[in-house]
Amino acid sequence: MAIPIPHRQLFIDGEWKEPAKGKRIPIINPANETVIGDIPAATVEDVELAVEAARRAFYRNGGREWARASGATRAKYLRSIASKDDVASCFEYYADLAESLDGKQRTPVSVPLQTFKSYVIKEPIGVVGLITPWNYPLLMATWKVAPALAAGCTAVLKPSELASVTCLELAEVCKEVELPPGVLNIITGLGSEAGAPLASHPLVDKPVSLELGGKSPLLVFEDVDIEKAVEWAIFGCFWTNGQICSATSRLLLQESIAVEFLDRLIDWVKNIKVSDPLEEGCRLGPVVSEGQYEKIKKFISTARSEGATILFGGSRPKHLEKGYFIEPTVIRDVNTSMQIWREEVFGPVLCVKTFRTEEEAIELANDSQYGLAGAVISKDLERCNRIAEAIQAGIIWINCSQPTFCQAPWGGTKRSGFGRELGQWGFDNYLSVKQVTQYVSEDQWGWYSSPSKL
Repeated sequence: MAIPIPHRQLFIDGEWKEPAKGKRIPIINPANETVIGDIPAATVEDVELAVEAARRAFYRNGGREWARASGATRAKYLRSIASKDDVASCFEYYADLAESLDGKQRTPVSVPLQTFKSYVIKEPIGVVGLITPWNYPLLMATWKVAPALAAGCTAVLKPSELASVTCLELAEVCKEVELPPGVLNIITGLGSEAGAPLASHPLVDKPVSLELGGKSPLLVFEDVDIEKAVEWAIFGCFWTNGQICSATSRLLLQESIAVEFLDRLIDWVKNIKVSDPLEEGCRLGPVVSEGQYEKIKKFISTARSEGATILFGGSRPKHLEKGYFIEPTVIRDVNTSMQIWREEVFGPVLCVKTFRTEEEAIELANDSQYGLAGAVISKDLERCNRIAEAIQAGIIWINCSQPTFCQAPWGGTKRSGFGRELGQWGFDNYLSVKQVTQYVSEDQWGWYSSPSKL
């Protein structure tokens, strides 16, 4: 079954616009390697138009139309988008925060001098540039678009050229709900031609916040229910074909259960249906592109050449002649210096090490340049809580892997980036805090001597 791909242009200032140079980028279906459509390829000229449109929208009518409109006004548009959108809950959540912002303005600040009163105003930062990756293309865009618009910012969104179609459909939704022109502009194209000019544009106001992926550990202790833990281990790495920044792709098993655990894990992995995602029952589809497919295969071959053992997988399944499919791959006999242990694969590849003690498990978990997420599975909740505090990461899961909620903060430490998305923290990313202090006494300030009157 083929999915029709609408022919879209760039979305600038509330209208569809042909890219300045008329270039387009083909869309490749990774399941069968066929061209199924194309997207417009923006260049610096288009970026300029989009940023100009966003600035006009931010300042139009003194900002009263959007930037200085009430949060309730912006919430109305966000809820209208939510009513037509696949990621409705995120828009609805930030609509609520936009409304609540109205009641938090002019929040008093306690100061030690009664002759002064002080309060705080939260204002939108201005025009923001949003560059999003190809995994979860619409969801990752929404994580940025919804709080940015809720805060009163205007935005230029540049999704990955490998996954732009759903973001262009978001533009169509914006037209349908009559979002004011220029509030959200969506340009597609290559990073070098569209992303770089946006990132360096002098009229984009937001400082950088980054989420940069990881190599997250999953610690499994000997007191677990093996079947439950095995499924979480598989889900944590192979869900969405391993193309998830927080994948718990380093599996740490307590030595006493390692043999039994891996035997059951391989049984489960063999049962995963690898197919075109449009087929009923598919649980693992293709990776995003030929380039990513070749990169993952190189990771696996390097692991083998460095002495690791491929317990299962490592290539395209035999029943699939085409498409960028990689079998769910399980690798053991790794050491901490191997590339497969240290670098993010971004594919369905799980590597395994064993440990004897809790202290050793924590040391192995933290032996990484990344710190996005981590997980622990154990029936001993006191141990789980100790490990949650000891693992150097921004997100910790206990007795599960990968649950994500728009109400909770998302982001990492070390080389996994800085700043937080989602929740109130994601909203604050797009707000500037202004202090207003008023002198309320009727008396002269009196710092200087008053000159005598003639």
